Amino acid sequence: MVTAPAPQNGSRQAVNRSRRETLAAYTFLAPWFVGLFLITIGPIVASFYLSFTDYSLLEEAKWVGLENYTHLFTENPRFWTSLKVTGIYVLVSVPLQLGFALGLALMLDRGLRGLSFYRSIYYLPSLLGGSVAIAILWRKIFGADGLINGLLALFGIQGTSYVNDPDTALGTLVLLHVWTFGAPMVIFLAGLRQIPSSYYEAAAMDGAGVIQQFKSITLPLLTPIIFFNLVLEVIKSFQSFTQSFIVSNGSGGPNDSTLFYTLYLYTKGFKDYEMGYASAMAWVLVVIIAGLTGVNFLASKYWVFYGDSK
Repeated sequence: MVTAPAPQNGSRQAVNRSRRETLAAYTFLAPWFVGLFLITIGPIVASFYLSFTDYSLLEEAKWVGLENYTHLFTENPRFWTSLKVTGIYVLVSVPLQLGFALGLALMLDRGLRGLSFYRSIYYLPSLLGGSVAIAILWRKIFGADGLINGLLALFGIQGTSYVNDPDTALGTLVLLHVWTFGAPMVIFLAGLRQIPSSYYEAAAMDGAGVIQQFKSITLPLLTPIIFFNLVLEVIKSFQSFTQSFIVSNGSGGPNDSTLFYTLYLYTKGFKDYEMGYASAMAWVLVVIIAGLTGVNFLASKYWVFYGDSK
C-alpha cells in the first residue's frame, strides 16, 4: 500500500509566518538602524576623513594627508600643554574621587536609618556636577569674593581668587570632580551589599579587627567593582569639558592652567574654524582613551580578584 505524501500547507504557513515576523522585527528596528548610521557611524567616518583635510566649515575640505597630525605632535606646544593639564587632572581627581566614594559607601553600608534617602542625596552631585549652573556656582565659591574667602575672613585670613591663580585653578576643578562622587559611591555600595556577612563573622571569630577585615575581605572582593569604576571614571575624566569652559570663561586660563584637551579641541574647531585639525585631535583622544583602557584591562589580571581566581 502506497502512502500519500503529507500536505505542505502547514510548513508553508510556518515559513510565511516566520517571514512576516522577521519583516515586522526589521520594521520596528528600522528607526534604530537609521539613527545608528546617520547619527553614530556616519559622523565617525566623516570625522576620520576630515582629520586628513584642511576644513573650515565655510570652504570645501582639502586633503592634506598627515599634516594635521604632524603639526599636532611637532609644532603645537598648546597641544602638549592640554595633554599635561588633562593628565594631571585625571591622575589626581580619579583616585581621590574613588577613595572618597568608597569611604562613604562603607559608612552607608553600616546600616543607617533612611539609607535610601541618604543614597539619593549623595547621588545628586553626580547628576548636577557636569551642569553649567554648578560650574558657575563653583567659580563664585572659589572667586575673590566667594564663600571660601568669606569663611577664611572669619579667622582673619586674606584669601585670593583661586580660579584666577595658575597654582590653584586646576585644583578647584579637581575638587569639583571629587564632589561628583555619587555614581561610583552607589556602585560601591551595591558591591558591598553582595559580600556575605558570614565572611566577617568568621574573621571576627579569628580575632581580625576592622582594618584587617577590610584588607583581607572587603578590598579583595571589591576589586572588580573598583576596576569597573576606575575604567568608567578615567574615560569620563578625559572627556570633561563644561567645568573648564565655564570656570575659565572658555580660555583655559589663567596661563592655560585649566586648558583641558576637550576645551582646546573645541577652541580649534568652533572658534578657529579648523575643523579638520579638531577632528585629528578627536581621533588622538580616542587612541589615548582606548590605549589607557587596554592598559587597565591588561593590568587588572594582577590585582582584580574574581571569586577564587586571581
